[in-house]
Amino acid sequence: MSRGYQTPGGSIREIKLCLLGDAGVGKSCLVHRFVSDSFNAASPPTIGAAFMTKMMLVGDQAFKFNIWDTAGQERSSFHALKTWIKELDRFGPSDILIAIAGNKCDKADQREVS
Repeated sequence: MSRGYQTPGGSIREIKLCLLGDAGVGKSCLVHRFVSDSFNAASPPTIGAAFMTKMMLVGDQAFKFNIWDTAGQERSSFHALKTWIKELDRFGPSDILIAIAGNKCDKADQREVS
């Protein structure tokens, strides 16, 4: 256990997070903001997948986030959401938690969903 993340019970709760979505929707930018609190507007596209971790202490509980940032394949954004959810239901674990995040508030003129 790394210094600064000691909890009363000594346990670290691991969170596995996989970002899925179309190309160019900002998955990598979200991960980099969360992990290193940085933003690069000219971030290159992800090739294959990237893996990052982040430790976080919330109250007395330590969390370790294992994050897979996948490369997007298409550029149809919101309309592809049903397909991504079907893939997760089909191939993901039975106890999966699905969260949907909207991004790109800086590109209001290109927004597909109001």
